[in-house]
Amino acid sequence: MSQEIPAAVQRALDAIDALDNDAFVAAFAADGYVNDWGREFRGHDRIRSWSDNELIGKRVTFTDTQVTTPGNPLTILTQVGGDGFNGPSHFTFETKNDELASMTITA
Repeated sequence: MSQEIPAAVQRALDAIDALDNDAFVAAFAADGYVNDWGREFRGHDRIRSWSDNELIGKRVTFTDTQVTTPGNPLTILTQVGGDGFNGPSHFTFETKNDELASMTITA
């Protein structure tokens, strides 16, 4: 799958797999954002806080991950597990200058 995924997106996915919040946040541009089902978290501090409470802090896992829309933006469909939300979700990543400009989570 990694041959279809831009480096910035792969860094974020690797950080999620490793439960490494520092690496996850570092994948984003300084003005990047996460949109979690309509709730927006912009900038490194807010992304870190969101991830502490909703992603890495919930020991999230991604399985059966597949690219559903290649390109930029790129969308993956994955089965989310862990101590928070469990179920299928789409994650759409937009990159700019080898950093994540955004990550949007939807059904």
